[in-house]
Amino acid sequence: MTKLNPRASLLYRLGLPAFCLLLGGCRAEKTISAVSSTGTIEADEVRAAFKMAGQITKLLVDEGSRVLERDPIAVLDSSTLEIQLAQAEAGVRLADSQLRLLAKGARAEDVRQAEEILKQADAGLTSARDDLGRARELLEKGSATQKLKDDAEARFKVAQAQYDAAAEILKKLKNFARPEELEAARARLAQAQAGADLLKKAIADCSLLAPTAGVVTRKAAEQGEFVAPGAAVVTISRLDKVFLMIYVPEAELGRIRLGDSAEIRVDSHPGRVFPGKVVYLSPEAEFTPKNIQTKEERVKLVFGVKIEIENKDLALKPGLPADAVLKPGS
Repeated sequence: MTKLNPRASLLYRLGLPAFCLLLGGCRAEKTISAVSSTGTIEADEVRAAFKMAGQITKLLVDEGSRVLERDPIAVLDSSTLEIQLAQAEAGVRLADSQLRLLAKGARAEDVRQAEEILKQADAGLTSARDDLGRARELLEKGSATQKLKDDAEARFKVAQAQYDAAAEILKKLKNFARPEELEAARARLAQAQAGADLLKKAIADCSLLAPTAGVVTRKAAEQGEFVAPGAAVVTISRLDKVFLMIYVPEAELGRIRLGDSAEIRVDSHPGRVFPGKVVYLSPEAEFTPKNIQTKEERVKLVFGVKIEIENKDLALKPGLPADAVLKPGS
């Protein structure tokens, strides 16, 4: 064994611990430079459901089908609604014609006929008035009986009533509808139109459109089946971006920031690394009671960290177990 001189022995005694400390520091730094954990791949899911009850006449997708937003998915039987709509539209046409009739007024020939009737009634009233005047004069002179005068008064009253009736008819024809009648007709038309629009909306709701783009991952109904309003027909998963929820101890949480990068690996794609980034840090501990206060127990608290992963080729499926390595500060 080679014997070291005193100077080399001193450097050895001073340098070796420092080197070991430096080496240990490098190893410690390497140990704490990354945070590792495991979790399960998740995806956002949207349930597509009808707003109304009915029987499915067409189911246009299957599990695994890729859909775009507002692509048709399924259709309900709308035959009864279409019959009701035809009836409602007939009511709209009737209400509209009644309103236009009131707004336009009476026909010109009806007005002319009423004016002619009024002229005849006026002539009859004039004749009856003259007859009554002569009967009164003759009665005063003793040349007529009381009955003659009474008959003349009766004819005058009848003529006056006929004239008043003819004048009222002409007035109504010239002022065919009062403002209140026109307003009521407009309200009836609006009511009929609203009923027709409601049925059109119900018929439109018989067609189920995809609420989002994605992949159909679950089919809960079949063609010919009766479904209730709000009951899921299919479930659409957004697989172009998936998520991994991992859990880290409280001591590690302070080193992780939103936007930190991560490397994701799954057993089904050995050797492939999927890049991700931290998009959510849970503000509350999970899986342990919140009232644990001892130092030994507090270090066991874990917090959820959500990692977003691009998945354009749909290689990652919901439910796959995955390993994540976080790189704080990267």
